[in-house]
Amino acid sequence: MIRDRDLIAALAETVRRFVRERLMPAEAQVEDENAIPQGIIDDMRSMGLFGMSIPEPYGGLGLTMEEEALVALELGYTSPAFRSVIGTNNGIGAQGIILDGTDAQKSYWLPRMASGEVVGSFALTEPDVGSDAASVKTTAVKDGDSYVLNGTKRYITNAPVADVFTVMARTGAAGAAGVSAFIVPADSPGLSLGPVDKKMGQRGTRTCDVMFDNCRIPSDALIGGREGQGFKTAMKVLNRGRLHIAAVCTGTAQRLCDESVAFARSRVQFGKPIAEHQLIQAMLADSATETFAGRSMVLEAARMFDAGERIIQQAASAKLFCSEMVGRVADRAVQIHGGAGYMQAYPVEHFYRDVRLFRLYEGTSQIQQLIIAREMLNA
Repeated sequence: MIRDRDLIAALAETVRRFVRERLMPAEAQVEDENAIPQGIIDDMRSMGLFGMSIPEPYGGLGLTMEEEALVALELGYTSPAFRSVIGTNNGIGAQGIILDGTDAQKSYWLPRMASGEVVGSFALTEPDVGSDAASVKTTAVKDGDSYVLNGTKRYITNAPVADVFTVMARTGAAGAAGVSAFIVPADSPGLSLGPVDKKMGQRGTRTCDVMFDNCRIPSDALIGGREGQGFKTAMKVLNRGRLHIAAVCTGTAQRLCDESVAFARSRVQFGKPIAEHQLIQAMLADSATETFAGRSMVLEAARMFDAGERIIQQAASAKLFCSEMVGRVADRAVQIHGGAGYMQAYPVEHFYRDVRLFRLYEGTSQIQQLIIAREMLNA
């Protein structure tokens, strides 16, 4: 539920201007350098974007899910890398602490995350364990007043720049009940990073392996102070994260629609702008319709989330639809641009590559289908 519509409208308008005036002009530089300029990161800190969803008592903006979705729709209008640098602090990097952390953990870490002093990261995926969070193999063995971690995490977003990791590790028997969540500072002895991954798209968003070799951390790093709660924490975190990603997908789809309309108006073939050709109009109409559907799904599910309703199915449905939808919109955008759409001189080229990842992280499309079907059958 939006608490103050005028205030949130002003925030969304501020982010909209920031995206268009500051971020969009830097997209080509990010593509070339595979990094976000430090000046932009500093601007994001000063705007409070690192703490959008972190509660106000800890220095964040304390946005509701609907409010966060409205901001994510605006951030989705530019290259995903910009959103990603703040995304883990607001989402999977901080939500585990917000939802299940002890008072001491919240008091120490959340203000630092909200200010952007600390960049958080979420370490779940492993070389042989992706969407199956209950099967993590990284171990955390209690040793006196410490835990000793061993294992490898893979494709971890923001790992090369992270100051702290939320790590899912096994403290007990096989299955979900044996998984626990830990807060692990990046400078912990025994923690090391692999080379930065070379990815298909989303340049500027850096990922790499995170290795734990007898990495010793204090026992109070266990989130919530209780073993066996990690799987539950991960599932609660992912619900909100899926809605956030669905909103970003929809914002990107809107950008692709706008790029397609602008190109169709200016490109002349057969003596008239291609916007006047019916088959071009059909592709534009399909993209606009799907984008509107995605926006409607995201905001409805976000309102349900804020009302405290069970939204496992709705969050999975929104993430499934919006991530698949933006792929179709990107494909049409390239088609409308013709040969130009295959060239790096036009932004639709990198967006076509960028959006492919949305169908993989926060749970693949196939995982979302299984979740939706399970919820339907168990109703």
